[in-house]
Amino acid sequence: MFLSRSFVLVFSACFLLCQAKGIRSFARENGYQTEVEVASFVQFREAPEYRNQKKCTLLDTSNVAMASCDPSLVHIAMTIDWHYLRGSIAALHSVVKHTSCPQNLFFHFIASDARLESRDEFERIVHTSFPSLRFKVHVFEQSLVGNLISPSIRQALDNPLNYARSYLADLLDPCIERVIYLDSDVIVVDDVQELWKVSLTGSRVIGAPEYCHANFTRYFSYEFWSSAEFSEVFQGKRPCYFNTGVMVVDLLRWREGDYTRKIEKWMEIQKERRIYMLGSLPPFLLVFGGDVEAIEHRWNQHGLGGDNVRNSCRTLHPGSVSLLHWSGKGKPWTRLDAKKPCSVDFLWAPYDLYIPPQHKRIAATGTINSSF
Repeated sequence: MFLSRSFVLVFSACFLLCQAKGIRSFARENGYQTEVEVASFVQFREAPEYRNQKKCTLLDTSNVAMASCDPSLVHIAMTIDWHYLRGSIAALHSVVKHTSCPQNLFFHFIASDARLESRDEFERIVHTSFPSLRFKVHVFEQSLVGNLISPSIRQALDNPLNYARSYLADLLDPCIERVIYLDSDVIVVDDVQELWKVSLTGSRVIGAPEYCHANFTRYFSYEFWSSAEFSEVFQGKRPCYFNTGVMVVDLLRWREGDYTRKIEKWMEIQKERRIYMLGSLPPFLLVFGGDVEAIEHRWNQHGLGGDNVRNSCRTLHPGSVSLLHWSGKGKPWTRLDAKKPCSVDFLWAPYDLYIPPQHKRIAATGTINSSF
């Protein structure tokens, strides 16, 4: 059987552009829907190639098997799924664009095991947009938290992948001693090397911007505060609210202190006693509150997505900005597509590499026409 040349061209072009349907999976046993179709076509432009400045440390490229263990690397971890993929790619783009040493970055993308074929698809998408990027897609087993998650005030917060940040010390190679964790709805507009160099003093395990003016008590229930057994966890401390979407984590100290198990213990208590209402944040507050290395607020201008119930517009906080964070219900890509953007969403748009389906067309002649 012989195929015409035009058919081969059309088929090849479609293979490159027509992606598999995006599926976001949840655990059935917890009452979450199993599969949600979020996109029929997922395609991103290739980002410009960003190179190291002369001051950057040269990496050892002789040992490919231990590539992630080079001490000169800056390790950044993010979750990746179909629902937030557009945000993840934009966040990645912002980091490599503004850092002085983009070739010294190593990204760790954490994907759910709910749909194993997604791992290969994510690898291909990231490599297509960033051909020279050092990265690895790790698979997170949802069963680790499937029986520990309690329903919160917004269903999106109950996604098991939100809890993957508690397992970074297990997911990443043992040779990796430090990592920056970033949520998928951020944009970095400064050199991430500065964040990497933050010192975690004493025995502190994590660093994050703290907000001590926030009402810390509201993150926990009346039962929690009325029980001396629970509330004594903060005795002798001055706990402050911090957002877990931007953290510097000492993985050596995390492993030594078995902090994953400490977080799991509070999640187990929550299943029985209902001591908080807000997803994956409260266990971090319980374990680390009052013992966090305070990082400058410019590294997490959070809340740009409104609150967890309303998709409202917010302005930037006064002061300098190194990282913008659309925490809350509203996401910039959703609001831009709906033609209902907030002013801060236009700060996110320049990093967006997504190609909308209507901008991809395969001509009858077998050529690909794109406009973006």
